Amino acid sequence: MEDGISTSLLDQQEALLSYLSGAGRLLVAFSGGVDSSYLAWAARRALGRDALAVTAVSPSYPKAHREMAEQIAREFDIAHQFVETHEMDQVSYRRNAPDRCYHCKTELFVRMEQLLGELEFDALAYGINLDDRSDHRPGHRAAAEHRVLSPLMEVGLDKAGIRLLSREAGLPCWDLPASACLASRLPYGTEVTSQRLKQVEEGEDRLRGLGFRQVRLRHHGEVARVEIDPEEIREGLSAEKMEAISAAIKPLGFRWVCIDVDGYRTGSLNDALLSPMTPASLLTIEPS
Repeated sequence: MEDGISTSLLDQQEALLSYLSGAGRLLVAFSGGVDSSYLAWAARRALGRDALAVTAVSPSYPKAHREMAEQIAREFDIAHQFVETHEMDQVSYRRNAPDRCYHCKTELFVRMEQLLGELEFDALAYGINLDDRSDHRPGHRAAAEHRVLSPLMEVGLDKAGIRLLSREAGLPCWDLPASACLASRLPYGTEVTSQRLKQVEEGEDRLRGLGFRQVRLRHHGEVARVEIDPEEIREGLSAEKMEAISAAIKPLGFRWVCIDVDGYRTGSLNDALLSPMTPASLLTIEPS
């Protein structure tokens, strides 16, 4: 053991570095989240300047994520480039069917493939980990179609291991709450619009400003459903805190604000995929 890091986990890191060393010149999809940051760090260590971290810029990408990506690239001397993606131009993305992430990731990987040719790089990689196999993630299909490498999964790293290794590496995001694009806050079938994404982003910023660490604002039209980490709920929400939540969120254009008593959980809107009350038309995925 080294500072709480098991030998087997360090062996996985060495396997990752070895895998990356043989990948050639590599573009890494880099959101500034835990997984992609660790992958970008490892690629920099294995490949030096033959690794380039690529961050998408679009209305669905929170400003806080962009700032974290910039900070990590600067502090760890990671070659970094922003690219604009235009998933909002696609009806197939805006209609917000359960395969929304497929269209978003396809847009990202197509743009990265263009860079691949322009910059004479050899391969693409992204930060899927072992735990991600158990969730509804249609973006993985896009990765397979574009032959995007999944180094973290290849060496068997899960989220807990990535957090420990990220802490060991000194990455400031190692203990950040799980993150996802802003469109994931809209129920399937609710059109993705720039206005709704702005409402969600501003709302979550305000909630964090009230002291909450892990929150989601789920956009249900005139209703803002606020998910808070169960630990924070168990500590108790005073009447004053609930009034502060309402005062922060209603001015964004919501008529009602409700607090989900089940608390925050990853992918809660995917519950609709299992509900017999969900209309079949919503769950139908159009051919791509």
